[in-house]
Amino acid sequence: MRLRILLQILVFVLVVLPLSAVAQPFKITEFSILSVNSAITPATYDYIKQSFKNTPKTALVVLRLNTPGGLVSTTKDIITLVGSVKRPFAVWITPEGASAASAGAIIASSAHFIFMSPGTNMGAATPVGLGEDLKESDGRKKAMNDLTALVRSLSHSRGRPSAPFEKMITSAESYTDQEAQKLGLIDGIISHESEILDIISTKSINLDGKMRTLDTTNISYKYYEPTAGQKILEVLANPTTAYILFLIGIALIYFEFQAPGGFIAGSIGMCFLILAAIAFQVLPLDWGSMGLIIAGVFLLILEVFIVSYGILTIAGLIAFVMGSLFLFHGEAGFISIEYPAIISTLLGVVVSLGLLIWYLWNDKKKQKLSQDFFLPIGATGSVLTKLNNNEYQVKVRGEIWRATSEEDLNLNEVVSVSEVDPETLRIKIKKES
Repeated sequence: MRLRILLQILVFVLVVLPLSAVAQPFKITEFSILSVNSAITPATYDYIKQSFKNTPKTALVVLRLNTPGGLVSTTKDIITLVGSVKRPFAVWITPEGASAASAGAIIASSAHFIFMSPGTNMGAATPVGLGEDLKESDGRKKAMNDLTALVRSLSHSRGRPSAPFEKMITSAESYTDQEAQKLGLIDGIISHESEILDIISTKSINLDGKMRTLDTTNISYKYYEPTAGQKILEVLANPTTAYILFLIGIALIYFEFQAPGGFIAGSIGMCFLILAAIAFQVLPLDWGSMGLIIAGVFLLILEVFIVSYGILTIAGLIAFVMGSLFLFHGEAGFISIEYPAIISTLLGVVVSLGLLIWYLWNDKKKQKLSQDFFLPIGATGSVLTKLNNNEYQVKVRGEIWRATSEEDLNLNEVVSVSEVDPETLRIKIKKES
């Protein structure tokens, strides 16, 4: 009896266990090639998710990657997606001069295979967008510890050294293709998709908890491009683009209130604001910073009406700049507005405000009452419509006013404004001599 039990144990140890340890083959029928050449945003996740749905279960998904970074939340969503689809996943940092920085390096650590083109780099994943002035005891340390543990776990799962990936986060290390290969971070340096076959055919991967070898005979290549909607969302999700759209929308709405009647500026401005709102939905918008920008614009407008000797202008510019710097900063990601865009916008605001104040100051000298310098007293226009015997609609300075006149006027006749009733916003006109 004992001898029979010992024989069964011996057979299990010598035969069954070695057979179970042998890597099972995984037949690959398609190279599904995706391309990401922008910041990692929810638009990127949507593109990768839809592509995974369209690729066959026997596909090797190759992500051509070139990114400056992106949102941590979206990066984690992509990593979770890669682990749930249960198919081989490769990241190829390409073309020459490309980089997988920040979020791109973390996504690369989740891939079963990592390839780099000559002249590329990977790393610099420190979450700088959380603010360099944060202390070690608050959000920055928590975020770094979380990302470090994530890449350490992924590296162990993929059979790679974890220390270099951790240094990408803790020390903002970045590695060239040659350095990454020496450290064992990547599987090869390649220049074309066909070179991937020679590398992966000799390796086995851990797929769904089982070791698998890859059968790469009779493979077809297929490229999965983002849809038109995904391309538009990718453009809108750029923080600099969203910032500029928002400012243009505010400016056009302001012009509409200053020169009502045409509705063109207001309609276009509303479209810009809607596009900006779509972008804000997928970006880590800080509403406090948004409030600072709006307050800054409001203070700059008040400077035109209130004599503050520049105090309102300085306060408005400070609020505007501070709100712009931290508009998309938060624990959800570390992408921000490009500084040249902020500086250009700030210079444009200062120049526009200076020209407006100069114009109003010169126009004020021509007015009898200082409170009337926004009213078209003395301006000329033309008659658009005759309403009653002495009532007309006239166009003055591009604005449509309801007017009265003691004279009989004809359509398109040139008239001048002699008086404005600020209560009813009606004007008195007379023939221009």
